[in-house]
Amino acid sequence: MSGVTGTVSAILATIPSPDRGVWYIGPIPLRAYALCIIAGIVVAIAWGERRFVARGGEKGAVTDIAVFAVPFGLVGGRLYHVATDWPQYFGPGGNPIDALKIWQGGLGIWGAIALGAVGALIACRRRGIPLPVFADAVAPGIVVAQAIGRLGNWFNQELYGGPTDLPWGLEIYRRIDPVTNLEDPLGGVAMDHTPIAVVHPTFLYELLWNLGVAALIVWADRRFRLGHGRVFALYVAGYTAGRFWIEIMREDHATLIAGIRINVFTSVLLFLGAVIYLVLAKKRGEREDLAALRAAEPEPEPDAEPAEDKAEEKPVESATADPTKTDKT
Repeated sequence: MSGVTGTVSAILATIPSPDRGVWYIGPIPLRAYALCIIAGIVVAIAWGERRFVARGGEKGAVTDIAVFAVPFGLVGGRLYHVATDWPQYFGPGGNPIDALKIWQGGLGIWGAIALGAVGALIACRRRGIPLPVFADAVAPGIVVAQAIGRLGNWFNQELYGGPTDLPWGLEIYRRIDPVTNLEDPLGGVAMDHTPIAVVHPTFLYELLWNLGVAALIVWADRRFRLGHGRVFALYVAGYTAGRFWIEIMREDHATLIAGIRINVFTSVLLFLGAVIYLVLAKKRGEREDLAALRAAEPEPEPDAEPAEDKAEEKPVESATADPTKTDKT
């Protein structure tokens, strides 16, 4: 009986990892990481749409803008990841072609936000929508999408911290390619569920932190009627505050500057920038109302009608009306 109790306690004392992150439907791979990213994007668009309409925006605008922002964001996220982890691809033993294999994981959120904002700006200008209004509407959805995306890291057995004996330690398994029988951390299957390590689930810490940030910015938006990009700035400040301490806990591969992970520096700089923006933007007052902004816009002038030819036709002069002429018939 004591042996059974000890086994149950051991199971409950740790978090198991999935035995795989990829399933196959015939020759087609179904990757958990990609599915989590897609699910997060759907949630962000759907929630952002509702918030944008509540701010007086037109229904369907967020979806239209996302058509530009999402592809830009995916490219930006990958570029940031490759740039900050360049030795993995371009250093000794690296393979530059792997930089294109986005399905293997590796999206930097700040590259995604930066280049995604460029795509959003292009679309917003085409529709006459101020970018800060759009950013405030989608901010909570973005951070929830990040939380959902972290589940993909769980399936990939990545973004974890150092060893721990805490009850919520994460079990890491050795995954094997069933065909080649070689180790394959991403595409392989865990044949043996005996953990090779029990570590801090930093992906889970960030997931929970992100949900807390979403709740915070929704509350603050309702309480203080934030506008002019301040909801988005609060999201950046809240997220980077958590990312700072979570990044320090991580022990997976990363580029270091003076022995410190590069994303720690990024988090500090973005946190300071977001706080400064929050303070400065406070002077702009309460949030914008898109309906009021549209009502204040001058009506477009109707197209000018083509000018009529005002040149009067010369009267046809009759020969008999001319007294100088005689009838010679």
